Amino acid sequence: MTNLSDKGRGIRDMFQTIAPQYDFLNRLLSLGIDRYWRSFAVGQLEIPEGGKVLDIATGTGDVALKIASTTPRTVTIVGEDFTQGMLVLGREKIERSLYADRISLVNAPCESIPHPDNTFSGITIAFGIRNVVDRNQGLREMRRVLKPGGRAVILEFSNPRNRFFKFIYQFYFRRLLPLIGGVFSRRSAYQYLPDSVLEFPPQEEFCAMMQSAGFADTQYYDLTFGIVSVYVGTK
Repeated sequence: MTNLSDKGRGIRDMFQTIAPQYDFLNRLLSLGIDRYWRSFAVGQLEIPEGGKVLDIATGTGDVALKIASTTPRTVTIVGEDFTQGMLVLGREKIERSLYADRISLVNAPCESIPHPDNTFSGITIAFGIRNVVDRNQGLREMRRVLKPGGRAVILEFSNPRNRFFKFIYQFYFRRLLPLIGGVFSRRSAYQYLPDSVLEFPPQEEFCAMMQSAGFADTQYYDLTFGIVSVYVGTK
């Protein structure tokens, strides 16, 4: 795997530590709404028969499995993550599923995707782009490996625009989430989550980043009062 920066290694090691509790805490901390968010994001893909999809920051494989369950059997999926511990758990989950023959896993960062140009009909990354240290390079790599006409779909946390809901959201994110996460896992990891979300660029600014990386027809959808956004761009 490509050498990571010090910051990248720190993020990778953090996810390595929380991997065993990752799925449980995703369901708990989102009250299960994360399943809907992932379904909506996958629904933005347009994958032809025999197509190939790359799921970056696949973690334990939730999005890869969702793609497999909603596409023809001729579609294959590659799940990529820079955290080996996540991939080990993902492989176990995939092997228990109906889609083990359609999903392969690769240990690699978004900034250095180990596939040739024009390989994939679609790309997804869920709750991972904010952890990419060099986001511009990551976006360029995503576009490079997409086939012409292929879509990149990015699901990420956002900051709600409504003042009242933003206050509640930030109270939960800053105070309650690290406390709950710390009971079951590493508190510092669940302090990193709100910090990384709050520094992530606004929706319009991130769409502009996608355009600078060469994506066309960029758009975004705010879900659940703007807690998360789904970004779509086409090569």
